[in-house]
Amino acid sequence: MSQSISAQSSGHGHDHGHDQGELKVLGFWIFLVTDCLLFSTFFGAFAVLRGHTDGGFTAHDFDVTGFILETFILLISSFTSGLAVISMHKGKKNSLIGWLIVTVLLGASFVGLEINEFANMAEEGATISRSAFLTSFFSLVGLHGAHVSFGIMWMIGLIIQLAQRGITSVTKNKISIISLYWHFLDAVWIFIFTVVYLMGVM
Repeated sequence: MSQSISAQSSGHGHDHGHDQGELKVLGFWIFLVTDCLLFSTFFGAFAVLRGHTDGGFTAHDFDVTGFILETFILLISSFTSGLAVISMHKGKKNSLIGWLIVTVLLGASFVGLEINEFANMAEEGATISRSAFLTSFFSLVGLHGAHVSFGIMWMIGLIIQLAQRGITSVTKNKISIISLYWHFLDAVWIFIFTVVYLMGVM
């Protein structure tokens, strides 16, 4: 009788943990939807204000080499985050941690290049308050950069958890979520690359 009760308790505990995992994934998808709306608002503002340069810095003045390099690095980081998920499903803890570290380093390089781009623009007098165009540009690109920075810190926290606890159902769920988040940021950047940079210099 006691064994039956114990088995039932264990089953309920497993179901409860499974339900929690599903709720977290659902919550994450809701977050992504709201984030899509947020980025859409910033894209809309940029589309309206892109011609309001006040005779200063314009989209034609963007450093082509810089934003192409940023795009290349972020695309590679999306690929390495996918390799991390593959390693997770194969149960390869060290490989998983290794690919996450590579992804973090690539993400940090992207943020570093973006900060350098902003600093160079500021030296030329192209600051966020110079024109409506620059306000919308710094707001949109800076918002994405802030998301990438948050993702980097989140990933570092997961690397520490993996080193301490290994691959468990909990860490698997977290890795799957951070991977989706990273791919989402990559998709948003493709839009920024196309709408802000590529269409701007053309």
